[in-house]
Amino acid sequence: MQIEKTDLPDLLILTPRRFGDSRGWFVETWNAARMREAGLDLAFVQDNHSFSAQKGTLRGLHYQSPPRAQDKLVRCSRGAIWDVAVDARRGSPTYGRSVGVELSAENGRQLLVPKGFLHGFVTLTDDCEVQYKCTDLYSPQHDGSVRWDSAGVNWGFAGDPVLSEKDLAAPAFADWQSPFTYGETA
Repeated sequence: MQIEKTDLPDLLILTPRRFGDSRGWFVETWNAARMREAGLDLAFVQDNHSFSAQKGTLRGLHYQSPPRAQDKLVRCSRGAIWDVAVDARRGSPTYGRSVGVELSAENGRQLLVPKGFLHGFVTLTDDCEVQYKCTDLYSPQHDGSVRWDSAGVNWGFAGDPVLSEKDLAAPAFADWQSPFTYGETA
């Protein structure tokens, strides 16, 4: 597994090794023992899988607040996405900064989004599937979002995205009070 640091501390790109032959390929997307050796000791408790029919579908910017905050390991298993994380930890030297990474079925990259970051993605292809592991179960009372176009994110596309009602109604980053504090574990 290749582990790359990004410009935002704790936000990592993981690229598993593919083993292939004439039949296709096999990849191990997570191995707790190997990841622990690399300093990543995470216990995932929920797997999610989303499908977006139309290119330009944008989901985010989402978070789950403490005490039910989640680390997420995100990958695209069909098509391609531009995956984004925004540092939302008050007091962080990189507060409000974002990183975007293309994740695709072809490149096999994964983004490890730690607690305290907003997360979202836009589909770059039709018929796109995204899968992600979470370190806490979904909790509706801790679920939140920030308006996609209010945090200075470069989404890497032109035009109007396809949005949910939840994402359309989300508050702007400047009007939102982050529940995350730099240095605290949730």
